[in-house]
Amino acid sequence: MTVDQPTHRVLGSLDVRISGRPLRIGGPKPRMLLATLLLDANRTVSTELLVEVLWPRTRPRSAVANLRTYASALRTALGPAGTGIQTRPGGYAIEVAPDDLDVLIFEELVERAGRDPAGAGSHLRRALALWRGAPLSDLPGSPLWDRRIERISGVRLGAAEELVAVRLAAREYPAAIAELRGLLAEHPFREDLWQRLMLALHWSGRQAEALRCYGEIRRRLVAELGVEPGPELRRIHLAILSGDATALPGSATALPGSVVASPGEAGTETRKTPVAVRHAVPAPRQLPPDVPDFTGRAEAVAALLDVLALAAPTPSARPTPPSAVPAPGSLTGPPSRLPSGPPVIAVIVGPPGVGKSALAVHCAQAVRDRFPHGQLYLCLGGVSGAPAEPADLLAEALRALGIAGAALPYGVHERAALYRSLLAERPMLVLLDDAAGGAQLRHLLPGSGSAVLVTSRRRITEIPGAALVELDPLPRPEAVELLGRIAGADRVGAEPESAAAIARACGYLPLAIRIAGARLVGRPGWTLRVLEERLADESTRLGELRAGDLEVRESLGRSYRLLPADAARVLRALGTLGSHPLPAWVVDAVLDRHRADDVMDVLIDENLLRQVGTDTLGQPRYRLHDLVRCDARERAARDPDPHALARVVGAWLVAAEQATAGLPTTVFSVTSTAATRWTPAVDTLGRLAENPLSWFDQERDTLARAVESAAGAGLAGSAWGLAAALVPFFDLRCHLGMWQRTHHAALDAARAAGDRHGEAAMLRGLAQVCLYQDRYRESGEMFRRSRAMFRQVGDTRGEAISICGLGAVTQFRDDHATAFRYFRQALAMFLGLEDRQGEAYARQAIGRVWLKSGDLAQAAEWLDGALRLARDMGDAHREGCVSMQVGRLHDLAADTEAAMRFQGRALDIFESLGDRHCGAYAMQGIGGLQAARGDLRPAFVQLERSLTIFQQLGDLSGAAASTQMLGELHRSAGRTGLARDYLDRAVCLRRGLRAGAGA
Repeated sequence: MTVDQPTHRVLGSLDVRISGRPLRIGGPKPRMLLATLLLDANRTVSTELLVEVLWPRTRPRSAVANLRTYASALRTALGPAGTGIQTRPGGYAIEVAPDDLDVLIFEELVERAGRDPAGAGSHLRRALALWRGAPLSDLPGSPLWDRRIERISGVRLGAAEELVAVRLAAREYPAAIAELRGLLAEHPFREDLWQRLMLALHWSGRQAEALRCYGEIRRRLVAELGVEPGPELRRIHLAILSGDATALPGSATALPGSVVASPGEAGTETRKTPVAVRHAVPAPRQLPPDVPDFTGRAEAVAALLDVLALAAPTPSARPTPPSAVPAPGSLTGPPSRLPSGPPVIAVIVGPPGVGKSALAVHCAQAVRDRFPHGQLYLCLGGVSGAPAEPADLLAEALRALGIAGAALPYGVHERAALYRSLLAERPMLVLLDDAAGGAQLRHLLPGSGSAVLVTSRRRITEIPGAALVELDPLPRPEAVELLGRIAGADRVGAEPESAAAIARACGYLPLAIRIAGARLVGRPGWTLRVLEERLADESTRLGELRAGDLEVRESLGRSYRLLPADAARVLRALGTLGSHPLPAWVVDAVLDRHRADDVMDVLIDENLLRQVGTDTLGQPRYRLHDLVRCDARERAARDPDPHALARVVGAWLVAAEQATAGLPTTVFSVTSTAATRWTPAVDTLGRLAENPLSWFDQERDTLARAVESAAGAGLAGSAWGLAAALVPFFDLRCHLGMWQRTHHAALDAARAAGDRHGEAAMLRGLAQVCLYQDRYRESGEMFRRSRAMFRQVGDTRGEAISICGLGAVTQFRDDHATAFRYFRQALAMFLGLEDRQGEAYARQAIGRVWLKSGDLAQAAEWLDGALRLARDMGDAHREGCVSMQVGRLHDLAADTEAAMRFQGRALDIFESLGDRHCGAYAMQGIGGLQAARGDLRPAFVQLERSLTIFQQLGDLSGAAASTQMLGELHRSAGRTGLARDYLDRAVCLRRGLRAGAGA
């Protein structure tokens, strides 16, 4: 057998080879670093995670610098192979080819085994040969490795079990026995493995050893767990002990009606002649044909076959899906009597087009031979608008069983009684497709013995003892595979990116993918890119997903038409709110009433809405499937409900304003008094106030979509009111792109509506973004226009905020005289409004201009006033901002200790408030002070921390400054190479700014 020899090996001790020779890597921390990178090969591993792995208890202050040193040492030690270790934004990565790392080879071979049943044994043997012991067994380990190691260890166990199945199917019993003993050494209480071992020993003629195995596992279970072996293990033991050839798997002499003796009747055999139905007719074989290109659903198939195995009335073990390798024979002997327990029932539920019927038929076909008395199929018409009546369905079933004409009872109860009687004598597999609900099903359930498969779009949970299987859309790989089976694997393989895009546009729903594949089959001249582009537009997507009598829109329409009016109204509204998960109170706002749980439950039970987790407030969140959303949005466009949308956006506005009040700073917020507001339940707002920043982080995408929805619907006041309310959060988190996106959408809506106040507010917000991006010309122009509009509509505070913006623009362009004039004018306006927050900001700004112009005495006077005012108001954030300026003042006055004290105070404040952005500037200031007085090591730490935060927040200006300072620090330390790297990077960052300071 070929044993693969990769360059890097982690499946066992860490091993690196160069040209086939082992390479020694010294030091535990470099080895831990390399191991961590290899576990996530070809992906960026964050600096923070690497530091946690290397220093799990107490990290040194120089941890980041030490990490950089270890990475550099690894590159050197690995020689040419070390070129794969790369420094990336926020962390490091190692790039390795798929055949250079054992875990990548292992995973590829296991996947190949699944795709190539004929060669599965060879692939699995090669995969398992790569394991030399527990992963990274020579290293101390880290909890942060556990998830990855547990996953690949689970894959290894599955591969080993699959190899055993392959060997048993090929009758390679000695090899299977050896591998089973190895698995049992690791998993000594796995009864299914003991069963296979006993069977393998029996089939290879070693009955005594098989019986000893049973004695061994029984002793262990009783002694260590206090339990007896399970029924399957006991049954195997009794079959081998009795020597009953008719009950053993693979037997050619098994007689119909024979069973393995019970423990009290060991060595005996009973037989029962099946009771004939009075009207002899051929056994019904009504199952529809299996789907030839059925794909995926391995877990659901396994679960359903496990359930059906409990009712199979003929000799059988667990039913084997057609795609699996069967074990030789089966142990379950034919029953000595007809089953007397309740019927086995499985209910498959899921949204329209998810493949419920295909799954049910696939599983039913897999076990049909285990039901020799027949299989019934009834279509219940659950979403047809007129579901079939139970009496009619029972008549259809009874006719298939030979009861017709005058023999057919009249009423539903008499028909149900006869139906149960016949199936008690002849246990069958019954497939009830497209059920409307539990009430429709009750008369159709056998009394005992049979197996029933039900499909329904509704979540049917009221049937006692029924197993529920909920189907989701296919995983992406299975969706692409299904497309390939329909349209041609070569055609799909030639355009993998377009194939993935088509599957994504189909929402990974089997029905939609089948239609897309059918369209490709019917248009052999199309490339996949053509269909991808036609599906890209959500507004026309459903029109494209139609082929012959298959149509996604009609499939969705059947469910929609059955909805009550309120549920249909909610569904339409949710279709306009984007694809992000939504909280339940959005439904309350649509219907203008609190606790609309009854309507939410209807949509959930109809599988049109799905819960997808819990939010930071501890409340469930819901979302529509993408194609359901497309259909709902089309219906909303035909039947618009602007008042409902206005209430939803108004609820987001109330929530955002509540959360904004809990943020560290709100000085630039502008409020819309004209916007519609709708107040969610009190307990929701109360929870929100406990952690507003986390709520904003979670909801930012949904909030942005709400702004765009309102703008698109012409609700200008709602759009710009919500966009303005988000500014403090966007400012705090440096979400400049989302800030611009929401403001441009709301600005267009305000202009279209002639809303000058909204236009002024949005221009001011966009001007602030331009200011942060050093686009001073654009910023100044927009501040001037917003100022004029605020004055026109009489919003003095908005005008003062715009004037402050003009002061900042002129200050950054070193026009100090004009900046003084603007800030003094704004100060006078804030004083007139008795706006103390605005006053504190203006005083700080004036002090900052004096500081820039070199007049330290004037700067001290204004900054002291701003600091006193901030403390009097209890405005900790403003105190932190002023403290940074006071620290700079003391630095210029050569009072380093005072400068450090104020900068440290600022950093403490920002960290306590969770303001990482302002905190990064405080770190930058502290790092500069430490560098100036020669404390190079702590200076490196502070500047590196600030750089990391600036990079995460996308602040190019801050990142450029910290990078420049780090370069100068490396140069002063004599590290010219590193200094050049940092200084060059600083130049590149500044080039990335859209305009320079002179723009």
